[in-house]
Amino acid sequence: MGRIDAGEWIQCGRGFSAQEIIEICETVAWLPGLARRELAATVCEHLDWHTASGTPKLQACQKLLERLEAAGRLELPALRRQPNHSGQRADVCLGERTATDRLLAGSLRDFAPVCLEAVTEASEVGLWNEYVERFHPLGYKGAFGYRLRYFIYSGSQRLGCVLLAGAARAIAVRDRWIGWNKRTRLHNLPWVINNSRLLIFPHVQIPYLASHVLGQLARRVTADWKRQWGFVPLLLETFVDPTQFAGTCYRAAGWELLGETSGRGLARPGKHYNSTPRLVLIKPLHEDYRRLLCTESLSGRPMQ
Repeated sequence: MGRIDAGEWIQCGRGFSAQEIIEICETVAWLPGLARRELAATVCEHLDWHTASGTPKLQACQKLLERLEAAGRLELPALRRQPNHSGQRADVCLGERTATDRLLAGSLRDFAPVCLEAVTEASEVGLWNEYVERFHPLGYKGAFGYRLRYFIYSGSQRLGCVLLAGAARAIAVRDRWIGWNKRTRLHNLPWVINNSRLLIFPHVQIPYLASHVLGQLARRVTADWKRQWGFVPLLLETFVDPTQFAGTCYRAAGWELLGETSGRGLARPGKHYNSTPRLVLIKPLHEDYRRLLCTESLSGRPMQ
């Protein structure tokens, strides 16, 4: 059961400070188009609120959000009918529609024009998820909060997939480069977006295709993000596993290598993890991005 102490909210044994409550309310206000479950998943991710097995504490978080709404601290979206009550996302089923196609090989000029197309229809989202589950080394793991999917097309032929999602909460090398403090980072993090998936299908062999797509992405993402979410991002980031890739296509597209992650992190309170350090690359979307990200005057989050 939850209870309220002076200056602190308690839910399922976890206390939330006044600052954390403010951040939760801001998150809900920033993402008015999400369902309650998606909001809870986003809040859990931001606050590192997980079960002992490492899964988000969705039910506890939803109860906390409902209590905050009852107290007049925030306004939740209307309840939506949920087809899946298992507590886990449905598995992505692989079908014939994403089975390996015939080889597509040649020069970039042979396949021109190559374009990115934002994925918005539910049926197309399902197809995109299936392609990524089948062909990307990390598979499909879902995306919460702000996100935008793209297919890469040459005419009617799909060549690959791109996913943009919310930025990593804290990355030392990136945060030092930007120069923001914790307060401004928490406030301005939505203006940094992460290229969490870049997939060229394995049957597509077109030299320089990936860097060409990344160039297009940097030129159009501000308009696409504004149309989808109601505000303009300032910086793109991505992480590359150097044991698998060198990040060559990103560098060719003008992304800047900042360094590496530490390979250590906090999975949940009291539980740390170790992983292979990742290369951290960024692509500014505004010439004055660092100054803007270090201010507290950014505005223009989506409103409904």
